[in-house]
Formats: sequence, structure tokens, C-alpha cells
Amino acid sequence: MNLLENDAFATWLANQGDMLWTYAVLPIVAIVGIYFTVRTGAVQLRMIPAMFKTLTDKALLNEAGEKKSISAFQAFTISAASRVGVGNIAGVATAIALGGPGAVFWMWTMAFIGGASSFVESTLGQLYKVRAKDGYRGGPAYYMQKGLNARWMGIAFSVILIVCFPFAFSSLQANTISATVAGAFGTEGESNSGLLLGVGIVLALLTGAVVFGGVRRIAKVTESLVPSMAVLYLLLGIAVVISNIDQVPVVFGKIYGEAFNFSSVIGGGLGTVIMIGVKRGMFSNEAGLGSAPNAGATAAVTHPVKQGLVQTLGVYFDTFLICSITAFIILVSIENPVGAGLGIELTQRALSDSLGSWTAVLLTIIIFLLAFSSIIGNYYYGESNIGFITNNPQVMMGYRVLVTLAVLGGAMATADVVWNLADMVMGIMALINLIAIALLSPVAFKMLKNYSAQLKQGLNPTFTDSQLPELKNIECWTEDDVLDHRAVQVKVKK
Repeated sequence: MNLLENDAFATWLANQGDMLWTYAVLPIVAIVGIYFTVRTGAVQLRMIPAMFKTLTDKALLNEAGEKKSISAFQAFTISAASRVGVGNIAGVATAIALGGPGAVFWMWTMAFIGGASSFVESTLGQLYKVRAKDGYRGGPAYYMQKGLNARWMGIAFSVILIVCFPFAFSSLQANTISATVAGAFGTEGESNSGLLLGVGIVLALLTGAVVFGGVRRIAKVTESLVPSMAVLYLLLGIAVVISNIDQVPVVFGKIYGEAFNFSSVIGGGLGTVIMIGVKRGMFSNEAGLGSAPNAGATAAVTHPVKQGLVQTLGVYFDTFLICSITAFIILVSIENPVGAGLGIELTQRALSDSLGSWTAVLLTIIIFLLAFSSIIGNYYYGESNIGFITNNPQVMMGYRVLVTLAVLGGAMATADVVWNLADMVMGIMALINLIAIALLSPVAFKMLKNYSAQLKQGLNPTFTDSQLPELKNIECWTEDDVLDHRAVQVKVKK
């Protein structure tokens, strides 16, 4: 029996994953996020202006005037590339189909609460980063080893992340691309295996071209893809909303009204609405999961808190902008979306009803941009964690080959078992990371206090390890580092 094609096995995995998320992951995510919100004075709300200001910081330069690493904006786009994927279209549609419009409210709520967790984990990722050949590297595995002196914990986290993101999730992204292409250009009712194989080969070649080019090429590609992808999808969403402008007040009423509907006709009532919205929101924006700090740690900034702020902005970008557009596309177009279809099918129907059947081709382009940028972001997360476990170049080469093959296989495979397995593995990954950042949160709170004090003095916040000598195992924040930065900036200005 082939487990990958067995419906009973897929159902068993789905049930186990639901239990893990319902009774362990989601409650801990909520408790930790609320705790961080209170302890930081709602940093995710009061420091929104600083988030946008920090996003414009340039990459630091070396003595030759060359970039030492990627900029804050490029790190933002790498993490956004992984966050913004087919979950923003298929995932939101599924949440609405299963949980109704009220699920959108709980997605928004989770994004706000999770913003505090994202701030803490990405600040820690920056603080405990290490030097790499092409810049910096860091993430949960690194702050588990350096901050908690628990390398075993970091290795366990790395292995789980590698299985989850660059393999399982990237396969699913490729599968969605091929399914969308088949839906737009394939032959209905007949085998499209040749078309799927062609799509898989093209995706594998494009992925290989990027991943063998190193993190700077990844940053360059995502820096171009993510804004283009977002603008294209936003324009499409705005067109749908404008064509149904009279439905906007009704939609807001449904979102807020059904969010607290105790007599909901949806199976499970209010609890189901909350759980579906929170789970889909967490899956989409990844706040607290430990993925974004891998990208945030690569940026060269003058203070770790800056990347904490930037990555929190990434959570908002994903949920309040991209996910909300999908929600409004569906809710202004379809009066009763519950049970009207799942995933891409529901979004395609909403677009066709509002703008016409030609949107199938446009949606295919959008899906490609979303999913391919996610494949790139997922790859880098895996690369960073491979580097934590071993520096063997042969292992890294083998990893790149396997990622490319996973994309090819994912384009032609059925997704149910892989998706459910990845969902469960991601839940385990989240639990490990949440425990780590909860234990290390006093360090993040100290960093925020240090940053805020400098900001009040009108300074551009700059951190060195001598400012908080009680912190140990800090590698990239010495006095010499800061002096080099200042000297180079002065030299370049002259």
C-alpha cells in the first residue's frame, strides 16, 4: 500500500494535526503573544512608524565600500516571499468556506497578537546571528544554542524546519502552480500529465538557477518579485471591490457580526470559527513559528530591534493586506461562501463572477509569482539551518539538488498527505520555537528598552555588546563592528 496515495492515512494525519494545533499550538501561541504584547507595551502597535522608517535603512558597507550583507528591505522581502504564498489565496478561501466570514476577524486578531511574537523572535535572531561567507546567518537554531546553551534543541528545530519548509511546503507551492496552469490551459476531463511534467521541469530549472546563486541572488529575485506580485494582486482585488462597492459595508458587517455568532450554522459554532481563522492566519503570516528570523538575521543593521520591527511589519503586510484582499474578493462576489468551494476553486469563481473568465489566466500568473517566491524563501530557510548543522559543502550541494527535485516532484504529485504531514511538523516546530522565545524574552525586552532610550535622545539606535555586558555569546555586535560601520559611512559620504 502506498501511504502517499492512501486516503485513510491522509485522514489520520489530518486528525492528528488538528488535535496538535487545537489543544497545544494555538493556545500557547495566544498566551505567549498576549504576554509579549503586555510586556512590550504593545510594541506591534505603538512603533508602526518606526517599522516603516527602519525599512528604508541601507545595507552596511565594508572598507571597500561594498555591501557587507543584504539590506533591511531585502531581508523583509525574503521573509515576505515565504509568508506570502498560495495560502493567501487558497488558504483564506478555505477558511471562509469552512468558517464563514467571521474567520477573517480571527485572522486579523491573530496577526495583531502574533506581531509581538514576531518582534521578539526576529530581534533575538538578529542579536545571536553569526558571520557567514556571504554576510550573516541566524535564526531560532542559533539563539537556542547561543542564548539557551542548547545546541541539541537547535538541531532538532533545524531538522524539522528543513523537512517542513524547503521540501514539504515548496512541493505544495509547486503543486498549486501546476494545478492552476492545468485549470487555465489544460483539457477538462482528460489527463494533463504532459502539461504537469512540463510545468515541473520549468519550475525546477528556475528554482535551480536561483538557489545555486547564493543568498544575494535570492534577495535580488525576491526584491523584484514580491512588490510586483503584491501590486498585481492588489490591483485585481481593488477592481473586484470597486465593481461591487455597494457590498463593502455588508461584508464588514458579516466579518464582525459572524465573528461572535454563538448560534452559527457552521459545524462547531463559534469555537470552529475562531480555530479556523486563527489557524489559517498563523499558517499564512508565520508569526511565532520561527521561520522569519532566519531571513531577518541576514540583514546588516545597527540595532537588533530594527529587524524585530521590520519582521512585524511583514506579518501585517501578509495578513492585513494580501489575505484581506482575498477575503474581500470572495465576500463581495459570493453572497454565501460557506460550502461554495475550497481553495483556488472558490477564489477563481469569485474572480470570474466579478470580472469575467479571462481572470483565470491572470490568476495563474499571480499564483506563479506567489508560489515561486515562496519556494525561494523556503529554500533559504533550509539553507540557513543546514549551515547550522554542518559546513560540509557536499551536504549543501546535495540539499540544493534535493530541493530542486522536490519542486519537480511536487508539480506532479497529489498534495493531501504531504500537506497534512507538513501541517503537523510545522506545529511541532512552532512549539519548540515558542518555548525558546518565551525563555529568552527578557533579553528581547532589554533590547527594546535600549533601542527606545536611544530613540528618545534623537539618535539612530546603535547597539554594541558592551552596552549590555551581561549578555553572553554575542558574536556580531562588538565595538569594532560599530566603529567600522561609522568609519565607512563617513568615508563614503566624503
